[in-house]
Amino acid sequence: MTDFVLARRNMVDGQLRPNRVTNAQLLAAIGSLPRERFLPAGLQSVAYADDDVPLGGGRFLMEPMVLARLIQTLQPLPDDKALVVASGVGYGAALLAGLVKSVVAVEADAGLAGSAEQSFQALGIGNVRQVSGRMEEGCAAEAPYDVILIEGAVQEVPPAILGQLAEGGRLGTVIAAPTGMLGVAHLMVKEGGVASGRPLFDAGTPPLPGFVAPPRFTF
Repeated sequence: MTDFVLARRNMVDGQLRPNRVTNAQLLAAIGSLPRERFLPAGLQSVAYADDDVPLGGGRFLMEPMVLARLIQTLQPLPDDKALVVASGVGYGAALLAGLVKSVVAVEADAGLAGSAEQSFQALGIGNVRQVSGRMEEGCAAEAPYDVILIEGAVQEVPPAILGQLAEGGRLGTVIAAPTGMLGVAHLMVKEGGVASGRPLFDAGTPPLPGFVAPPRFTF
């Protein structure tokens, strides 16, 4: 039988700390949140693996190191309002919920969204609002957001989501690369009404369905 407490401690000490995850509040949140509780019984044994966990339907629970580094880069603050796009089984939203005032989690897959809601209720996480809808549209009704996390790789961040960033807001995601190449985690910050980004680190995060860059006219 897996010792999940030990597995969680080993993940923090063996995967996160050596890979520049140093924020004390974030490490405390990760160390106390049972990642296995967000997965079906058949996948709980790999909850703390140093890899993305396949959930079916082309969806994955993001690799712990990549998710942790993205959240750390977003610099979440206690009074922040956060949006998690492609929230899946809810683990990333639950982590942010321990660091910010409120979280809106958007998920298109009804099964994943339902599982996430059950986990939030079971763990007493009351500051996450689960929303079902088109992930590439975000959740304009609750905007603007201080922090936006897209929990997966995208070819391009949709303008609709960028438009939901508050002034000074931060967005983190992985920009997918051509087949066979690593994607790159990016941080985007909105200043003067304009969102601009910079690369952070290489990440092999699988691409999210539905987030395809529109075709561009070429001569």
